Amino acid sequence: MKDDAVQRVVGIDWSGRVDAAGQRRHIWAGVWTEGDGGRVSVRLEAGRTRAEVAEWLVELERETPRMVVGFDFCFSFPAWFVRDEHGMGSGPAFWERVVREGLGERWLARNAEDRRFWGKAGATHKGARPAEFSGEHLHRMLRATDIDCKIVAEIPEAERQARVRGITPKSVFQIGGAGSVGTASLRGFAVLLRLREAGFRVWPFDAPRLMGVGARPLVVEMYTRLNTGAVRKSNAEARAVYLRKKRREDAAYAGLSRTVMQQASGSEDAFDALVSTMVMAERRETFARLPKPRDPLHGIEGWTWAPEV
Repeated sequence: MKDDAVQRVVGIDWSGRVDAAGQRRHIWAGVWTEGDGGRVSVRLEAGRTRAEVAEWLVELERETPRMVVGFDFCFSFPAWFVRDEHGMGSGPAFWERVVREGLGERWLARNAEDRRFWGKAGATHKGARPAEFSGEHLHRMLRATDIDCKIVAEIPEAERQARVRGITPKSVFQIGGAGSVGTASLRGFAVLLRLREAGFRVWPFDAPRLMGVGARPLVVEMYTRLNTGAVRKSNAEARAVYLRKKRREDAAYAGLSRTVMQQASGSEDAFDALVSTMVMAERRETFARLPKPRDPLHGIEGWTWAPEV
Protein backbone atom coordinates (compact mmCIF):
# COMPACT_ATOMS: atom_id res chain seq x y z
CA MET A 1 0.00 0.00 0.00
CA LYS A 2 1.25 3.47 -0.88
CA ASP A 3 1.99 5.75 2.06
CA ASP A 4 -0.52 8.31 0.80
CA ALA A 5 -3.24 5.90 -0.40
CA VAL A 6 -6.75 5.65 1.01
CA GLN A 7 -6.56 2.89 3.58
CA ARG A 8 -10.22 2.25 4.26
CA VAL A 9 -13.62 2.81 2.64
CA VAL A 10 -16.85 2.50 4.62
CA GLY A 11 -20.24 2.52 2.89
CA ILE A 12 -23.17 2.83 5.29
CA ASP A 13 -26.77 1.99 4.53
CA TRP A 14 -28.52 4.31 6.97
CA SER A 15 -31.82 4.15 8.84
CA GLY A 16 -34.10 6.75 10.37
CA ARG A 17 -35.85 4.30 12.67
CA VAL A 18 -36.50 5.67 16.12
CA ASP A 19 -36.09 2.41 18.06
CA ALA A 20 -32.65 1.07 18.91
CA ALA A 21 -33.55 -2.47 17.84
CA GLY A 22 -34.63 -1.25 14.41
CA GLN A 23 -31.45 0.76 14.00
CA ARG A 24 -29.28 -2.21 14.92
CA ARG A 25 -31.15 -4.40 12.45
CA HIS A 26 -31.24 -2.00 9.50
CA ILE A 27 -28.02 0.03 9.66
CA TRP A 28 -25.36 -1.91 7.76
CA ALA A 29 -21.79 -0.94 7.00
CA GLY A 30 -19.49 -2.32 4.35
CA VAL A 31 -15.84 -1.99 5.34
CA TRP A 32 -13.09 -2.23 2.71
CA THR A 33 -9.54 -2.14 4.10
CA GLU A 34 -6.18 -2.34 2.39
CA GLY A 35 -3.47 -3.66 4.70
CA ASP A 36 0.25 -4.24 4.44
CA GLY A 37 1.41 -5.66 1.14
CA GLY A 38 -1.75 -4.48 -0.59
CA ARG A 39 -3.88 -7.23 0.91
CA VAL A 40 -7.57 -6.26 0.87
CA SER A 41 -10.27 -7.37 3.27
CA VAL A 42 -14.01 -6.67 3.02
CA ARG A 43 -16.59 -7.25 5.71
CA LEU A 44 -20.21 -6.36 6.42
CA GLU A 45 -21.35 -5.26 9.86
CA ALA A 46 -24.64 -4.42 11.59
CA GLY A 47 -25.80 -4.20 15.20
CA ARG A 48 -25.14 -0.52 15.97
CA THR A 49 -27.39 2.45 16.66
CA ARG A 50 -26.78 5.76 14.92
CA ALA A 51 -24.87 7.13 17.91
CA GLU A 52 -22.83 3.94 18.15
CA VAL A 53 -21.95 4.15 14.46
CA ALA A 54 -20.54 7.64 15.03
CA GLU A 55 -18.33 6.48 17.91
CA TRP A 56 -17.24 3.40 15.96
CA LEU A 57 -16.13 5.58 13.05
CA VAL A 58 -14.18 7.83 15.40
CA GLU A 59 -12.37 4.74 16.68
CA LEU A 60 -11.67 3.55 13.12
CA GLU A 61 -10.24 6.96 12.28
CA ARG A 62 -7.61 6.60 15.00
CA GLU A 63 -6.46 3.41 13.30
CA THR A 64 -6.81 4.52 9.66
CA PRO A 65 -7.11 8.32 9.22
CA ARG A 66 -6.97 8.02 5.42
CA MET A 67 -10.56 6.81 5.33
CA VAL A 68 -13.61 7.67 3.21
CA VAL A 69 -17.12 7.19 4.61
CA GLY A 70 -20.30 7.31 2.55
CA PHE A 71 -23.80 7.79 4.02
CA ASP A 72 -26.98 7.39 1.99
CA PHE A 73 -28.99 10.30 3.36
CA CYS A 74 -29.30 13.98 2.43
CA PHE A 75 -26.77 16.24 4.13
CA SER A 76 -28.99 19.33 3.96
CA PHE A 77 -32.20 20.91 2.64
CA PRO A 78 -32.92 23.30 -0.25
CA ALA A 79 -31.24 26.68 0.19
CA TRP A 80 -34.51 28.61 0.50
CA PHE A 81 -35.38 26.55 3.58
CA VAL A 82 -31.93 26.61 5.20
CA ARG A 83 -30.96 30.22 4.47
CA ASP A 84 -34.16 32.15 3.93
CA GLU A 85 -36.38 30.51 6.55
CA HIS A 86 -33.81 29.54 9.18
CA GLY A 87 -31.11 32.12 8.63
CA MET A 88 -28.31 29.58 8.33
CA GLY A 89 -25.50 30.29 5.87
CA SER A 90 -24.14 26.75 5.64
CA GLY A 91 -25.20 23.14 5.91
CA PRO A 92 -23.21 22.50 9.12
CA ALA A 93 -24.73 25.59 10.79
CA PHE A 94 -28.15 24.21 9.89
CA TRP A 95 -27.33 20.78 11.41
CA GLU A 96 -26.33 22.48 14.63
CA ARG A 97 -29.56 24.42 14.87
CA VAL A 98 -31.72 21.41 14.02
CA VAL A 99 -29.99 19.30 16.68
CA ARG A 100 -29.72 22.01 19.34
CA GLU A 101 -33.37 23.06 19.09
CA GLY A 102 -34.80 19.59 18.50
CA LEU A 103 -36.36 20.73 15.23
CA GLY A 104 -36.01 17.36 13.56
CA GLU A 105 -38.27 15.51 15.96
CA ARG A 106 -40.79 18.36 15.86
CA TRP A 107 -40.96 18.12 12.07
CA LEU A 108 -41.24 14.33 12.26
CA ALA A 109 -44.16 14.34 14.71
CA ARG A 110 -47.49 13.12 13.33
CA ASN A 111 -49.21 16.26 14.55
CA ALA A 112 -46.47 18.54 13.21
CA GLU A 113 -47.67 22.01 12.32
CA ASP A 114 -45.34 22.28 9.32
CA ARG A 115 -47.26 20.37 6.67
CA ARG A 116 -44.46 20.58 4.16
CA PHE A 117 -43.06 17.44 5.79
CA TRP A 118 -45.28 14.78 4.31
CA GLY A 119 -45.73 11.03 4.00
CA LYS A 120 -46.09 10.14 7.68
CA ALA A 121 -48.62 7.35 8.23
CA GLY A 122 -51.48 8.58 10.38
CA ALA A 123 -50.44 12.22 10.12
CA THR A 124 -53.13 14.82 10.70
CA HIS A 125 -52.59 16.09 7.13
CA LYS A 126 -52.97 12.57 5.69
CA GLY A 127 -49.39 12.32 4.47
CA ALA A 128 -50.11 13.83 1.08
CA ARG A 129 -47.51 15.89 -0.78
CA PRO A 130 -48.45 19.55 -0.30
CA ALA A 131 -49.49 21.79 -3.17
CA GLU A 132 -46.40 23.89 -2.50
CA PHE A 133 -44.32 21.01 -3.91
CA SER A 134 -46.60 19.97 -6.75
CA GLY A 135 -46.97 20.85 -10.41
CA GLU A 136 -44.85 23.79 -11.47
CA HIS A 137 -43.56 24.08 -7.88
CA LEU A 138 -42.16 20.55 -7.77
CA HIS A 139 -38.57 21.80 -7.95
CA ARG A 140 -38.90 23.59 -4.60
CA MET A 141 -38.76 20.31 -2.70
CA LEU A 142 -35.44 19.36 -4.31
CA ARG A 143 -31.85 20.51 -3.90
CA ALA A 144 -29.76 21.25 -6.96
CA THR A 145 -27.88 17.98 -6.49
CA ASP A 146 -31.12 15.97 -6.41
CA ILE A 147 -31.91 17.26 -9.87
CA ASP A 148 -28.37 17.05 -11.23
CA CYS A 149 -27.35 13.62 -9.97
CA LYS A 150 -30.63 11.78 -9.77
CA ILE A 151 -32.59 13.01 -12.75
CA VAL A 152 -29.89 14.10 -15.19
CA ALA A 153 -27.73 11.07 -14.46
CA GLU A 154 -25.83 9.69 -17.43
CA ILE A 155 -28.34 7.04 -18.42
CA PRO A 156 -28.87 6.24 -22.10
CA GLU A 157 -32.21 7.50 -23.35
CA ALA A 158 -33.26 3.97 -24.32
CA GLU A 159 -32.92 2.87 -20.70
CA ARG A 160 -34.57 5.85 -19.04
CA GLN A 161 -38.14 4.55 -19.11
CA ALA A 162 -37.11 1.19 -17.70
CA ARG A 163 -35.04 2.70 -14.92
CA VAL A 164 -36.74 5.96 -14.07
CA ARG A 165 -38.65 4.47 -11.14
CA GLY A 166 -35.36 3.49 -9.58
CA ILE A 167 -33.66 6.86 -9.87
CA THR A 168 -36.51 9.30 -9.38
CA PRO A 169 -35.29 11.61 -6.62
CA LYS A 170 -36.98 11.69 -3.26
CA SER A 171 -37.34 14.97 -1.45
CA VAL A 172 -35.78 15.42 1.98
CA PHE A 173 -39.19 16.82 2.99
CA GLN A 174 -40.73 13.36 2.48
CA ILE A 175 -40.66 11.60 5.85
CA GLY A 176 -42.72 8.51 5.08
CA GLY A 177 -43.55 6.14 2.26
CA ALA A 178 -41.46 4.03 -0.09
CA GLY A 179 -37.95 5.34 -0.59
CA SER A 180 -38.41 8.34 1.69
CA VAL A 181 -35.18 9.91 2.91
CA GLY A 182 -36.28 12.77 5.17
CA THR A 183 -36.46 10.89 8.47
CA ALA A 184 -33.03 9.30 8.02
CA SER A 185 -31.56 12.68 7.07
CA LEU A 186 -32.99 14.62 10.00
CA ARG A 187 -31.75 11.94 12.40
CA GLY A 188 -28.40 11.81 10.65
CA PHE A 189 -27.45 15.44 11.22
CA ALA A 190 -26.32 14.72 14.78
CA VAL A 191 -23.91 12.08 13.47
CA LEU A 192 -22.45 14.49 10.91
CA LEU A 193 -21.93 17.02 13.70
CA ARG A 194 -20.21 14.44 15.89
CA LEU A 195 -17.87 13.35 13.11
CA ARG A 196 -17.03 16.90 12.09
CA GLU A 197 -16.26 17.78 15.70
CA ALA A 198 -13.93 14.75 15.77
CA GLY A 199 -11.98 16.14 12.80
CA PHE A 200 -13.70 14.42 9.88
CA ARG A 201 -14.03 16.52 6.72
CA VAL A 202 -17.56 16.55 5.29
CA TRP A 203 -17.62 17.22 1.54
CA PRO A 204 -18.51 19.59 -0.03
CA PHE A 205 -18.73 21.79 3.07
CA ASP A 206 -15.06 20.99 3.73
CA ALA A 207 -12.33 20.36 1.18
CA PRO A 208 -10.80 16.85 1.27
CA ARG A 209 -7.57 16.44 3.21
CA LEU A 210 -6.95 12.74 2.82
CA MET A 211 -3.25 12.81 2.01
CA GLY A 212 -0.02 14.07 3.53
CA VAL A 213 0.74 15.21 7.05
CA GLY A 214 -2.39 15.77 9.10
CA ALA A 215 -4.60 13.63 6.85
CA ARG A 216 -8.22 13.57 7.95
CA PRO A 217 -11.03 11.14 7.06
CA LEU A 218 -13.62 12.27 4.53
CA VAL A 219 -17.41 11.89 4.67
CA VAL A 220 -19.58 12.06 1.53
CA GLU A 221 -23.27 11.84 0.78
CA MET A 222 -24.05 9.03 -1.64
CA TYR A 223 -27.14 7.62 -3.35
CA THR A 224 -27.20 3.84 -3.36
CA ARG A 225 -29.33 3.52 -6.50
CA LEU A 226 -26.63 5.23 -8.54
CA ASN A 227 -24.18 2.68 -7.17
CA THR A 228 -26.25 -0.46 -7.74
CA GLY A 229 -27.88 0.45 -11.04
CA ALA A 230 -31.04 -1.33 -12.14
CA VAL A 231 -31.82 -4.26 -9.83
CA ARG A 232 -34.85 -5.29 -7.77
CA LYS A 233 -33.05 -4.84 -4.48
CA SER A 234 -36.07 -5.86 -2.42
CA ASN A 235 -36.05 -9.32 -4.03
CA ALA A 236 -33.60 -11.82 -2.51
CA GLU A 237 -33.21 -13.83 -5.71
CA ALA A 238 -32.57 -10.68 -7.75
CA ARG A 239 -29.88 -9.67 -5.27
CA ALA A 240 -28.30 -13.12 -5.49
CA VAL A 241 -28.30 -13.06 -9.31
CA TYR A 242 -26.74 -9.59 -9.31
CA LEU A 243 -23.99 -10.67 -6.91
CA ARG A 244 -23.22 -13.90 -8.77
CA LYS A 245 -22.84 -11.91 -11.99
CA LYS A 246 -20.52 -9.46 -10.23
CA ARG A 247 -18.49 -12.34 -8.86
CA ARG A 248 -17.99 -13.76 -12.36
CA GLU A 249 -17.11 -10.46 -14.00
CA ASP A 250 -15.34 -8.42 -11.31
CA ALA A 251 -12.12 -9.57 -9.64
CA ALA A 252 -12.89 -7.46 -6.57
CA TYR A 253 -16.11 -9.43 -5.99
CA ALA A 254 -14.37 -12.72 -6.73
CA GLY A 255 -12.26 -12.17 -3.63
CA LEU A 256 -15.21 -11.66 -1.27
CA SER A 257 -15.86 -14.27 1.37
CA ARG A 258 -18.85 -16.58 1.28
CA THR A 259 -20.12 -14.97 4.48
CA VAL A 260 -20.15 -11.50 2.95
CA MET A 261 -21.93 -12.75 -0.16
CA GLN A 262 -24.57 -14.51 1.93
CA GLN A 263 -25.12 -11.44 4.08
CA ALA A 264 -25.58 -9.23 1.03
CA SER A 265 -27.94 -11.73 -0.62
CA GLY A 266 -30.00 -12.07 2.52
CA SER A 267 -30.59 -8.40 3.32
CA GLU A 268 -31.41 -5.40 1.13
CA ASP A 269 -29.66 -3.13 3.64
CA ALA A 270 -26.51 -5.26 3.62
CA PHE A 271 -26.67 -5.44 -0.20
CA ASP A 272 -26.76 -1.65 -0.50
CA ALA A 273 -23.89 -1.29 1.96
CA LEU A 274 -21.71 -3.81 0.15
CA VAL A 275 -22.29 -2.55 -3.40
CA SER A 276 -21.79 1.08 -2.38
CA THR A 277 -18.59 0.20 -0.56
CA MET A 278 -17.23 -1.66 -3.58
CA VAL A 279 -18.09 1.21 -5.94
CA MET A 280 -16.39 3.72 -3.65
CA ALA A 281 -13.35 1.50 -3.14
CA GLU A 282 -12.91 1.12 -6.89
CA ARG A 283 -12.78 4.92 -7.17
CA ARG A 284 -10.91 5.59 -3.92
CA GLU A 285 -8.10 7.52 -5.62
CA THR A 286 -10.56 10.17 -6.81
CA PHE A 287 -11.74 11.30 -3.36
CA ALA A 288 -8.63 13.28 -2.53
CA ARG A 289 -9.27 15.42 -5.63
CA LEU A 290 -12.98 16.11 -5.20
CA PRO A 291 -13.64 19.67 -6.40
CA LYS A 292 -16.20 22.14 -5.23
CA PRO A 293 -19.49 21.45 -7.03
CA ARG A 294 -20.30 23.95 -9.76
CA ASP A 295 -23.55 25.02 -8.10
CA PRO A 296 -22.89 28.13 -5.96
CA LEU A 297 -25.30 26.93 -3.26
CA HIS A 298 -23.37 23.71 -2.53
CA GLY A 299 -22.14 25.09 0.80
CA ILE A 300 -25.74 25.33 1.96
CA GLU A 301 -27.42 22.39 0.22
CA GLY A 302 -24.57 19.90 0.05
CA TRP A 303 -23.90 17.66 -2.94
CA THR A 304 -24.28 13.96 -3.68
CA TRP A 305 -21.15 12.07 -4.62
CA ALA A 306 -21.86 9.89 -7.66
CA PRO A 307 -19.61 7.34 -9.36
CA GLU A 308 -20.02 8.51 -12.94
CA VAL A 309 -21.76 11.89 -12.98
